[in-house]
Amino acid sequence: MKVTAEKNEKIAKMTFASVYPHYVDKVEKKGRTKDELHQIIEWLTGFDEARLQELIEEKVTFEAFFQKAELHPNAPLIKGVICGYRIEEIDFEPTRQVRYLDKLVDELAKGRKMEKILREHI
Repeated sequence: MKVTAEKNEKIAKMTFASVYPHYVDKVEKKGRTKDELHQIIEWLTGFDEARLQELIEEKVTFEAFFQKAELHPNAPLIKGVICGYRIEEIDFEPTRQVRYLDKLVDELAKGRKMEKILREHI
């Protein structure tokens, strides 16, 4: 499925704060913890819990969120399909970065081992 310019714009302008509670709900419903969620967010972005809270309070857009992030060098190893889109085929950087995070949250919720989620042994 091809990502449209309109979809890219919509994703880039969404606030991280509006989606974060959904991430928390998703992982907790599957028996994972908020601390584990924060661990994968910190791995991907470099944001510790305090910085994450600041960004939530600032209501930054996903575009700004990822502009402030220092993506993990192994982030491009996050591949596969999420929300009907193949991550490695998304050419708009902000959308691809959001889909990286979505994929990590999905893997956490599905019970994948943390070392696999964090691409430690690839």
